[in-house]
Amino acid sequence: QVQLVESGGGLVQAGGSLRLSCAASGRTFSNYAMGWFRQAPGKEREFVAAISWSGGTYYTDSVKGRFTVSRDNAKNMVYLQMNSLKPEDTAVYYCAADRVGLGMRVEAMEYWGKGTLVTVSS
Repeated sequence: QVQLVESGGGLVQAGGSLRLSCAASGRTFSNYAMGWFRQAPGKEREFVAAISWSGGTYYTDSVKGRFTVSRDNAKNMVYLQMNSLKPEDTAVYYCAADRVGLGMRVEAMEYWGKGTLVTVSS
């Protein structure tokens, strides 16, 4: 069992930065690929970034060069550094854990946090 709690969301102006954190419980955290997803109002949940258990990182095209995903297995933490934020980044951001894959597919994620709201004003 893995429990996930996101934090760090808020209101920021376009061009600004935020750092999201995801605290994970469970002794086997390091065995999971971790993904960040987001869901804007009226839209489906979509993949943002992922980091494998070995540290490999993956990003959706719209955030490449602006977002950085990282993890600290000793602290059971995953982070999403978001720079050069745009109004279209506004969404609820979720972290999720994937035991068998790369952490990139909504349908494959085994555990989810409750999300943290990011609002980017123009």
